[in-house]
Amino acid sequence: MDISSAAERLKARIGTSKWCRLRDRVTKVNHDIITRGIIPWERTTLLTGYSYGEFYDWDLYFENLYLSHFGESRYCRNNVEAFLDQQLACGFVARTLVNPRLRQHFKPFLCQIALLGCRQTGDYRWLSGRYWERLKKHLGYWLWYSDFDRNGLPVWDSADHSGMDNQDRRAGKINAMEIEGVDLACYLVRECEAMAVLAGRVGHEDETGCWTASAERLRSLIDEVLWDDQDGFYYDRNERTGELVRVKAVSGFIPLWLGGVAEKRAKRLVAEHLLDEGEFWLPYPVATWAKTEPDYYQESARGECNWRGPTWVPTNYMIFHGLVKSGHRDVAGELAYRTLDMALSGPDTREYYNAETGCGQGLNPFWGWSALAYVMPLEYEAEYDPTDVGCEEVVPLAATALGIEL
Repeated sequence: MDISSAAERLKARIGTSKWCRLRDRVTKVNHDIITRGIIPWERTTLLTGYSYGEFYDWDLYFENLYLSHFGESRYCRNNVEAFLDQQLACGFVARTLVNPRLRQHFKPFLCQIALLGCRQTGDYRWLSGRYWERLKKHLGYWLWYSDFDRNGLPVWDSADHSGMDNQDRRAGKINAMEIEGVDLACYLVRECEAMAVLAGRVGHEDETGCWTASAERLRSLIDEVLWDDQDGFYYDRNERTGELVRVKAVSGFIPLWLGGVAEKRAKRLVAEHLLDEGEFWLPYPVATWAKTEPDYYQESARGECNWRGPTWVPTNYMIFHGLVKSGHRDVAGELAYRTLDMALSGPDTREYYNAETGCGQGLNPFWGWSALAYVMPLEYEAEYDPTDVGCEEVVPLAATALGIEL
């Protein structure tokens, strides 16, 4: 990987003025992380992107991906251990730490976070004992307790559980526990793949095959059950009725992140939906809710975290890497640079953004997952994907390219 050349290409594309703004913004975000995002917890310190001090499940994954750009890995272990220390005997791990949500299991990211950290330090030993068993129970809760019809596709508790807070029509109301989320199934594929890699590193080579098989089985189910060939889109499924939930949401693009989507399907997803300016490709893509949906809107009405239209950086980030995997590299580059422009358009990093105007919304200040907007073009230019479970080397790309430390 030629980091210097990647940095030169980025600087040439955005110009000196925006390059300076990028460096200033990254410096500010890093300062906020160090001074406000590291919080004492029992006998250690934990990472959060939230000024009110809560710790969340998938946020932790994306926050640590950003930190990996600066060689910081300790919170992969610290936060994972803190969550697993709260695990119930059945394997349940609440997705929030300070105020546990006892119907909402930690989204399938714990194994991916652990793998991200271990690859940076080379130390897998901390996982070889009780935490290994707890990771297995964490996955077992998803694959067994959360799959009521035993078809192999677990359900979300609700839209709130999915992290896409107000997408009730897609993922269900609080405690409904009836929607087989396409996003959930994709996260589980990656989680099982990460578990297979970890098994080979912690002395459980005999378990590698079962985790790989679980991932492949889920991949097949996503394609067989959740793809709608008429619409050319991946939908969620209502477990109780057996019907697809025909709501076009950003979750329908997450299968691209897995890689391996059939070429014809990937082309339809991108051409017919992602790049449709009347659906998802708004001036500041990617909208999280198709503009054609009847309850689409951009501005928060009552202070809610809005996922029915606005652009959120973590979903952009997954789609970006999915576009590269599916052979749509030019579109991936366009998305990476437009996401950067969006994040730099205002004076501060924000929790999410208006997809029509680019204006920041939600928390301010915010130093969590939206910071990935600042490294997406670098990853594009360097052809680097730290989320890939086959990525052997996790490097401090942004620190080297921008000359900025954490």
